[in-house]
Amino acid sequence: MIERSFVRIKSGLVHVAACGAGRPILLLHQTPRSWDEYREVLPLLGARYRAIAMDTVGFGDSEPLPDGSDSIEAWAAAAHEVLAALGHARAVIAGHHTGAAVAVEMAASQPERVEALVLSACPYVDAARRAREPGKRVIDEVAAHHDGRHLQELWARRQPFYPEGRGDLLERFIVDALKAGPRAAEGHRVVGRYVMEPRLPLVRCPTLVIAPMADPHAHPHAPAVAASIAGSKLIEIEAGTVPLPDHMPHAFAAAIDQFLSSH
Repeated sequence: MIERSFVRIKSGLVHVAACGAGRPILLLHQTPRSWDEYREVLPLLGARYRAIAMDTVGFGDSEPLPDGSDSIEAWAAAAHEVLAALGHARAVIAGHHTGAAVAVEMAASQPERVEALVLSACPYVDAARRAREPGKRVIDEVAAHHDGRHLQELWARRQPFYPEGRGDLLERFIVDALKAGPRAAEGHRVVGRYVMEPRLPLVRCPTLVIAPMADPHAHPHAPAVAASIAGSKLIEIEAGTVPLPDHMPHAFAAAIDQFLSSH
């Protein structure tokens, strides 16, 4: 059974979905998704762990931070608050795309509270990427139209990165993107502003880097991410796409379980 609830932190209410008992694992989603990205993963991990998927502040059903205060650092601090409110002094942190950047910051800023780290399709944001970001149109940036054509445009811009024949996954993405509103695009800009390269070497806990091989955004950068974290392990998931957790939940959960079982 997946349990749904709200946790109060300083900025407001945060929605969480949880399953199972035991060693806590916090799951962080990509932009502009929600806990729903891990809907199928939660019961799989919940068979052995206390699996917790939260809606990042401002996404899903979580209340946003004050205007202008969104950053990877602020989102990481909010996630730590959620864990504390749930009574978990330490946890495994697993993030996908944007969630992986947040996970990096959680481990770098409060290493004593992160037992292990799983970085799935982690972006690599260095000075060169930050220099390219200003003025760049991000993938989920569409202008609203009264006739609803922006919904088709949003679908079309994402479709090339989703597995063929899985319109159900795109529908789930669209629901979350509409709920996020302007944050569907802003979330990507938040990642693009993150000064990541000095934070990665601060990660000291056991770390797994997952590289979905059919993800053109993240797969090429996985070796750089792994090389920046001492002792990290890099694995590739064949045919893994941008929506890896909901596209291949069994492979995703199995990779995490195998990694944690060895630590």
